[in-house]
Amino acid sequence: MDLRLLAVFDEVYKTRSVTRAGENLGLAQTSVSLALGRLRRQFNDPLFVRTGHGMEPTPHAAALVQPLRQALDLLRQATRQQVVFDPATSQRRFRISMTDISHLQFLPGLMNRINALAPSLHIEVLRITPDTPKLMESGESDLAVGYMPELEAGFYQQKLFEHGFACVVRKSHPRVDTRMTATLYKREKHVAITAAGTGHELLEQELMRLGVLRRVALSLPTLPGLGNLLAHTDLVATVPDRVAQMLVRIALVKTLPPPFELPMFAIKQHWHERFHHDPANRWLRGVIAELFLE
Repeated sequence: MDLRLLAVFDEVYKTRSVTRAGENLGLAQTSVSLALGRLRRQFNDPLFVRTGHGMEPTPHAAALVQPLRQALDLLRQATRQQVVFDPATSQRRFRISMTDISHLQFLPGLMNRINALAPSLHIEVLRITPDTPKLMESGESDLAVGYMPELEAGFYQQKLFEHGFACVVRKSHPRVDTRMTATLYKREKHVAITAAGTGHELLEQELMRLGVLRRVALSLPTLPGLGNLLAHTDLVATVPDRVAQMLVRIALVKTLPPPFELPMFAIKQHWHERFHHDPANRWLRGVIAELFLE
């Protein structure tokens, strides 16, 4: 079995799509279909069946995927044949798993850079979920970006920058002027941001350690809309400092240092070891590092 057939099997399995597999491999859809036909004859099984969710693997294909991927990796290493990736002409679809904070911070700069370097690429943003590690292992997610300590074991990682925390209130707050004191922090009502990747667990743990009780009036599972909420209420939010700076740019709010020393946390990009040497994955990691690495 040749390298291309193995690569076609792997990409169709990852993407559940003949079209997207062809885009990622730089092959026409007809070439992918012909390769699938050869694979089906060789294994005497349909391998992939078209459903409403895409090309779903048969039980036989699911049993084959790990040994065939091992064979593909060995063949690529032995023959030193790598998929050529030319960003200027590629129509590849990259899937990046992100937290809300990464979505807000990274996407504008990343999309502007990709539009300049690789105008035909497509970026698909996925939410961070408990399935993210499996998606990265299978190749259904190329990268994960954000504060995700659960991904640090078994994945390559690169620290991009560190976050601290800042307090944000509306500009005309009647009691908070130019300084957030410990008394004000304990007295005022707060909005707690529970979105993944915002470091809220670290914040809560440190406040508990310090014996600081917040008057939490509202808990939010997401960041979008926070600026407007703060600009029209007297609530206080304690958020990562770069988020605070972004909120100042888009809403009538101000940022102040917290009255307590709070921990720092790192924003990283993560990828699975299977794609450590993949040219396309390496290119994407390089673009992100060049844009955001401190």
